Amino acid sequence: MELFQEQILKANKHLKIADHMLYVTYPLLKDYKLMPLILENIFLAQTNGLSALLNYELTFKRIPEFSENFESKFNVFKEHCFKRYHFDKEIINVLVEVKELVLKHRRSPVEFYKNNKFVICSDDYKLTTLSVEGIKRYITKTKVFIQEINNIISKHERIFKGGLSGT
Repeated sequence: MELFQEQILKANKHLKIADHMLYVTYPLLKDYKLMPLILENIFLAQTNGLSALLNYELTFKRIPEFSENFESKFNVFKEHCFKRYHFDKEIINVLVEVKELVLKHRRSPVEFYKNNKFVICSDDYKLTTLSVEGIKRYITKTKVFIQEINNIISKHERIFKGGLSGT
């Protein structure tokens, strides 16, 4: 199995986990602590999807080599893949927003739940709020993004049966 095939499987898995947590587990438990976990799984789905697409493109030598960090992958995606595959313009904003929210949560000394919103507080007490509606928007856009990547990769799946070397 090619690297990009493994990565798209991981992206689909994390997206499925996020979707289940958002639409089944969260309404059942109403535990605000699930919100950052859902967001983390959305982010993992996005990054694995990005990696899958870029490694797929790299296999065909359509893009230059890239580093294994989000910024590098994001820049190569924006520069080489975004227009080629006609992705929705809003996915750029969603990728950046989700990444920033995950980082804010990881660095946050204080977080709490108020008025049906998850509140992340920074070191200098700047507040960032996250609502269920916001997470639903992120997951909807991410589903479309991952599905488009699945479609791109599956177009050439017969080439990769057993790998490029024909084994």
